Amino acid sequence: MTEPASKKILLVDDSPFMLSVMAKAFEKEGFTAIKAASAAEALKILEKEQPDIILSDYEMPGVNGFALRRSLLKDPATKDIPFAFLTSHKDNDLIMKGLDELLAVDFINKETPLPVIISKLDNLVATVRQKQALSVEELRKAAEAINVKSIPAKRPDVKGFEIDFWHLPYQGHPGGDFIDFIRVSERYIFVVLGDVMGKKWTAWFFTFSFLSYIRAAVRFCVVAEEYDPALILQKINQVICHDEVLKDILAGLSLLLIDEETGKVAYAGAGDLPLLYYKAGNGSLTSIKTSGLLLGLFSEVMYDARILEMEEGDRLLIFSDGIIDYTEGDVHKSDYDLFKKNVAPFLKMNNSFTAIRTYLQKQLAGSRQADDCSIISVLKK
Repeated sequence: MTEPASKKILLVDDSPFMLSVMAKAFEKEGFTAIKAASAAEALKILEKEQPDIILSDYEMPGVNGFALRRSLLKDPATKDIPFAFLTSHKDNDLIMKGLDELLAVDFINKETPLPVIISKLDNLVATVRQKQALSVEELRKAAEAINVKSIPAKRPDVKGFEIDFWHLPYQGHPGGDFIDFIRVSERYIFVVLGDVMGKKWTAWFFTFSFLSYIRAAVRFCVVAEEYDPALILQKINQVICHDEVLKDILAGLSLLLIDEETGKVAYAGAGDLPLLYYKAGNGSLTSIKTSGLLLGLFSEVMYDARILEMEEGDRLLIFSDGIIDYTEGDVHKSDYDLFKKNVAPFLKMNNSFTAIRTYLQKQLAGSRQADDCSIISVLKK
């Protein structure tokens, strides 16, 4: 039996008494209630929190509920959060303005009994989640129909190497992470791990455009007998910066070229996390980073590549920031060094990647997961 999904509500009211009463009532019914005593405080909270719904008083000193709602509608990160007003006003014109012009989902009178308010908002959250699930399912079906995938179905066969990968979407929704293995000849294969900035399916939608540009850039460069991943990143970035749809969308990217003939690996990164490089000979674990800003930030960005001459038993780990991000209560944390420390003992095992995957599944269980999680292992056999 699956546990019911958690529900988070942001309550905005200048009355400490009303905030306390409403928070206790909502929490009794299974909500996580976040309290804000003003519009300014609510805006600060929303920089870090993503509630399922917002219930705001209309009359507040300084910035009232309408002004708060207008601010939220201007921000892509908050404009789609369902918003309800709580007020003592019974002015029909005011109510219609809130519902029509400001796209509020409800206008609730303060005289309404709290159990009724909670029931109404609980139903609204359930309805929104149901519609989002249907939208995601429709997008999934559309992507499957045109055979577009942001995560491969299986790992590739690479002579002299063993490639493994693991992906866990955030809250079960397709997200901004993408993985690809691009075989360009019997000798060369590219390994791709990208992360489009944003949450859930809104980021997932753009992964296909990024993948298309990456695949095209790789193919064009290979035709010109140019295999340098740094140069390929530069071309990808220039095209994205001039694309009217993608130019405001940022993404991190790790690009590896494996040469099966020499056993060498070339790596270039754009705003990605440093790779972890385990050397079996001495048991060391080091971070490998190249210079290069996020894709889509500036058109004239130079990237550099590192050549890694791996030996038998050496392993590379490439991962998105969801692997090092986690939540504790209402606090979002990120700790690269902690992940590096915790994963080090597994790398000495024969079944290293299986052990790492099991560890991550336990670490990111339940509400601890903060973002899409993707990791790729490259083992030199």
